[in-house]
Amino acid sequence: MSGEHLPVQLSQPFVWPVRVYWEDTDAGGVVYHASYVRFLERGRTEWLRRYGIEQIRLRDQQNILFPIRDMQLAFRAPAILDDELVVETRLAQCRSASLQFEQRILRGGERLLEASVRAACVHADSFRPRQLPDDLFRFVPRAEVT
Repeated sequence: MSGEHLPVQLSQPFVWPVRVYWEDTDAGGVVYHASYVRFLERGRTEWLRRYGIEQIRLRDQQNILFPIRDMQLAFRAPAILDDELVVETRLAQCRSASLQFEQRILRGGERLLEASVRAACVHADSFRPRQLPDDLFRFVPRAEVT
């Protein structure tokens, strides 16, 4: 990607539904804070799959992983057992060796959580940074720009 920094203005976010199960809650029936991180991961993983990008194939065939480098969470309201939630995922920035995502978790129209997540691109065998392959994400911003 030649080191460019590509800001992305997105149209509609990618939406992934999530139901709250017992395993997601604490003793009070409220979603445990770490469960939100799992919900966000599912949203990003399914966002990749929307473009035909499978993380197992990236690891096995191209020696690429996307570990989380930075994550900022803002909790706005709690989710509870059996809630139907949606995880919204937007690609906010595509840099030469990282992807910046903006994500939200909602119940109906109510914002429960906002997240900013940076995933680094690394060599799977050494965990050292590497550039995104030119062919991997060149179509993604165009596909999401209005």
